Amino acid sequence: MFRTCLLAVDIVDDDVPKKLTDTAIELMDKGAALHVVNVVPDSGMAIVGQYLGPDHSARVMADAQTRLAEWAAQVLPDGATLHVAQGNVYDQILRTAGSVAADVICIGAHRPALRDYLIGPNAARVVRHATQSVLVIR
Repeated sequence: MFRTCLLAVDIVDDDVPKKLTDTAIELMDKGAALHVVNVVPDSGMAIVGQYLGPDHSARVMADAQTRLAEWAAQVLPDGATLHVAQGNVYDQILRTAGSVAADVICIGAHRPALRDYLIGPNAARVVRHATQSVLVIR
């Protein structure tokens, strides 16, 4: 069905939904490319980054890469390409989708809270701004 799928996961959430990964794998054609992205939010304001120290970002990224690789080894088929990005979550998902020429983005969604109606969750922003198909899985 799709040649290149980008699966967006939050590896900090120790329980990445099995339904999310299974659906992404099922959507792909035989021999299709599976890319998985985990986005590490940046520290926000520069003063916060200063407080955390110069090597904080590198440590957080290294930890995210390790955790993503461990998770992928247990759950994903061989040949999946792993990406760890840092910055605004929805923006980095869209950038990664563009750089890998994804046909579809698979992303999970949590039950909406009141604040989600006011500012919009990352999944909603990905849906609004993506140029490719987006499958939101609950």
